[in-house]
Amino acid sequence: MADDAVPNIPDLHLAELRFLATAGPAKGREQAKSTLLGNMAPWYPTICEDLQVKVDDAALTRMKQANESQLKEFEEQLADAEENLGETEVSDLLLKKAHYLAEIGDKDSAVTAYRVAYEKAAALGQRLDITFAFIRVGLFFSDSDLISRNIEKARDLIEEGGDWDRRNRLKSYEAVYLMSIRDFKASAQLFLDSLSTFTSTELMDYHDYVHYAVLVGMISLPRVDLKKKLIDAPEVLEVLAQAVSLEDYLLSLYECRYAKFFQALAAIEESRLRYSRYLASHIRYYVREMRIIAYAQLLESYRSVTLESMATSFGVSEEFIDRDLSRFIAAGRLNCVIDKVNGVVETNRPDAKNAQYQACIKQGDVLLNRVQKLSRVINV
Repeated sequence: MADDAVPNIPDLHLAELRFLATAGPAKGREQAKSTLLGNMAPWYPTICEDLQVKVDDAALTRMKQANESQLKEFEEQLADAEENLGETEVSDLLLKKAHYLAEIGDKDSAVTAYRVAYEKAAALGQRLDITFAFIRVGLFFSDSDLISRNIEKARDLIEEGGDWDRRNRLKSYEAVYLMSIRDFKASAQLFLDSLSTFTSTELMDYHDYVHYAVLVGMISLPRVDLKKKLIDAPEVLEVLAQAVSLEDYLLSLYECRYAKFFQALAAIEESRLRYSRYLASHIRYYVREMRIIAYAQLLESYRSVTLESMATSFGVSEEFIDRDLSRFIAAGRLNCVIDKVNGVVETNRPDAKNAQYQACIKQGDVLLNRVQKLSRVINV
């Protein structure tokens, strides 16, 4: 396998279409359904079940015959290679067979075939490529265990002497995985580290990669880093010029244009988050956290601010701000209190010394309670 030609196997675009057809926005489902059904016999019944359509027995039979014919050809080639050719040719054929099984959506057989190919692979680079294939299979079928185990394996192999290209490729794979499990902080760091060296187009195209870098960066980076790592990054600037909603989203938060930011956040939710199989399940969390970030950013500038002024800044009603802030204050996410009588929000920034004093009192109370219980036992 050439270093600069990593195969798009399995095709992660099909996994994206499967998500859109089953759980994506209603207006995009029909188009996704129409392009899903292909020549993948092992995957076809599962897709029909997901889409709640009847299995076409004739089509399934044709798919099975085509798949079995190709697999039989691989077996014949392998038998000939084992008898007449060398280990390199056998290893290449085993990898081609594994790729084919992954391509037609036969997960279990593909994983088994990749393991056999891995055992036969002599070169470190080829073992790494097979490990990346395992990760892609995991991403295709949303198998977190398969992904995490092989990310760890890839790290170990790279420490043995992986080249520059594969080191960067692993960053991209791990960034996408961490994003999918909501570890946005670690994911953002990997996205940003690999932006200028991104070559993993088998995962997604470059524009989508930059979009994800901005989305996870905004929820995890402090405001001071937004300018340096996103707004001024040439890779991001190139994409922002073609993505107005993303540009509005990023700049409105940094420039404290909160009404515009709320509008941009809603637009991003509808146009990006709902269409992403990696982020769709985290929409409520993501939108909530971004609102908290915006509220906290505004409140940092004031000791107190009126509800009316805050509502105007965010382009919403006083009732909405009152209700939203109350939830976040009660959950301990915002350091402020609402004076409902005077219609004012007062900030109470945490003081480190005061926090230590309160913790000392709390721990002292616990210790006194335990001493009292112990003394009662001893007296008895």
